[in-house]
Amino acid sequence: MRVLILDTVYGSFLDSHYRSSPGLAAASYDEQWRALMDTHFATADAYSHNLAKSGVAAHEVVVDAGPLQQAWAREHGVGLEGDALVLEQVRWFEPDVVYLQNLNVLDDATLAAIRADGKLLAGQIASAAPGAERLRAFDLLLTSFPHYVERFRMLGVSSEYFRIGFDPRILDDLDATPPTRDLVFVGALNRLRHRRGNSTFNRAARQVPIEFWGYDLRGWPPWSRIKRGYRGEAWGLDMYRLLHDARISLNRHIAEAESHANNMRLYEATGVGSLLLTDAGSNLPELFEPGREVVTYAGVDDLVEKAQHYLAHEDERRTIAAAGQARTLRDHTYEHRMRELAEILRSHLP
Repeated sequence: MRVLILDTVYGSFLDSHYRSSPGLAAASYDEQWRALMDTHFATADAYSHNLAKSGVAAHEVVVDAGPLQQAWAREHGVGLEGDALVLEQVRWFEPDVVYLQNLNVLDDATLAAIRADGKLLAGQIASAAPGAERLRAFDLLLTSFPHYVERFRMLGVSSEYFRIGFDPRILDDLDATPPTRDLVFVGALNRLRHRRGNSTFNRAARQVPIEFWGYDLRGWPPWSRIKRGYRGEAWGLDMYRLLHDARISLNRHIAEAESHANNMRLYEATGVGSLLLTDAGSNLPELFEPGREVVTYAGVDDLVEKAQHYLAHEDERRTIAAAGQARTLRDHTYEHRMRELAEILRSHLP
């Protein structure tokens, strides 16, 4: 089986990546691709690296990485860009499966062309879902939102529950030093889009010192605790270094998660050995044991109380953080996930 993975990255991250490496944009496709994957942004090459262990040939195409895509076109002698270039890359790789990490990255005609060529068109989603017409453009939808599975199936689209994971290779790039920061949150900070979770953090920061890192501070006045505690953007490996350096990593879920625990931060924070303090979810005990491997909070007062407790009781904090990391490395790595994915994809091939 051959799988071509189509992925996207944030524009501000991409700008920062190329600014930090002058001359990289003129390098070969392979050199640029490797440099981008080595940032460990999002899933990077965790899919292809671990699918190979299950005998699956795979490659990530970062559709919106302009200099990278231009290098591929230049080296393959094609004067194409955008969706037309992606279709040429599909023909080049000859995959059995085209797997989109972003359901909206290609237009309708391009999706139809991929399916018409006999490829299994699969997509992954753990955010607000697009409309039914776009969802029905896929043969298979994978989601780490348990509640989405049946909704997609009701639309007549095959769907499977597929969890997020952690890439242990990241640990090779982190210094084995004890944490020096207290409470850290890294993520989207928009006041309106993430109203409930970020409002909780803003109020909690009046009583406990929280460092806020990430992007999109729209909606917050200058005197807000989030604005006052903001330290800057942190992408890829820089983000992992921050989490690794935090005694406690805060987590909150987007509204689309409804009552479920599901986001990358669950695994990113525990994977690097930070104590995860997260809002609870009905399925969290299926992933981590609350109170032993992670700590949950319900509202501002509970968050403040537990943050203060574990900052004052280092032995307890360290014990839970170590148990959370052990659980992630035992059950939630991308090596585990790609074995599951290979089986799912094979079962849906014609």
